[in-house]
Amino acid sequence: MKFISPKTDFAFKKIFGSIHSQKILISFLNAIVYDNQNIIQSLEIINPYNPGVTNTLKDTYLDVKAILDNGSTVIIEMQVLNVEDFQKRVIYNLAKAYGNQLDVGQGYMMLTPFLALTIADFVLFENTEKMITKFRFKEDTELFDYQDELTLMFVELPKFTKELSALETLSDKWTYFIKSAPNLEVIPSSLGEVSEIEAALNIANKGNLNNEELEELDKQEMLIRDKKGQISLALKEGIEKGIEEGIEIGREQVVKQILRQIRRKFGEIAPEVQTQIEQLSLEKLDILGAEIFDLATMIDLENWLAN
Repeated sequence: MKFISPKTDFAFKKIFGSIHSQKILISFLNAIVYDNQNIIQSLEIINPYNPGVTNTLKDTYLDVKAILDNGSTVIIEMQVLNVEDFQKRVIYNLAKAYGNQLDVGQGYMMLTPFLALTIADFVLFENTEKMITKFRFKEDTELFDYQDELTLMFVELPKFTKELSALETLSDKWTYFIKSAPNLEVIPSSLGEVSEIEAALNIANKGNLNNEELEELDKQEMLIRDKKGQISLALKEGIEKGIEEGIEIGREQVVKQILRQIRRKFGEIAPEVQTQIEQLSLEKLDILGAEIFDLATMIDLENWLAN
């Protein structure tokens, strides 16, 4: 068997957001959001996965949206790349989704709680080792909630380091599935014993995809590879530019130091002599810095520059 990665937009929606995914999504949310408690009994998936619709990378937010049996709504995003201002985008999407509940003329009593769950394939919060974090509005000192209406939750996949043999809780198993499904060759017994995870793995089995879905998957993976390549290239060019700028800054400091030494020894420097010194390479500036104490007069310096 070969399993597709749930991290792609296509696969995530197919596994967790199709018309047949209710039990899978219930198990996943009970594990991640409700700390392995059997809280959610039913839900309705809004705008379920529709094969053949390929999204661009910037449309990967709000991958899955569902209304829970308690009336609240959860919006789930699988984010592979840490793009600029991503954390602000998460807040914006949650606030926008919450406000869009009301039609013109409807009262605020019609608003229901919203939870935004983001699964990130990168580290967001370096100041904590917690893999799952939850944020709400709280009073500044006594920390009581201000209206339990908006919740932000994050799962940072790089912080999950458990091997297959060490999986204990349902949240362990779901996190392992999302992070490591492509590395599996069979359905492990520890995952297969959870019927919903077994069903998710069967959906993720590449052999069960039709040609249209395989083509859509290839497009998604190519988009991600291209975007990662662009980021990697930009980072490399930025580092190289930084090194070049650092060398130039270092060179400027050497020039200033040498000119200062020359003025102390010979007095004022003719503009054309200063220009010659400023145009020297860093290597030649280093030589001049070492030999300047052997030069007796400004004429000696000018001869040195000429040679």
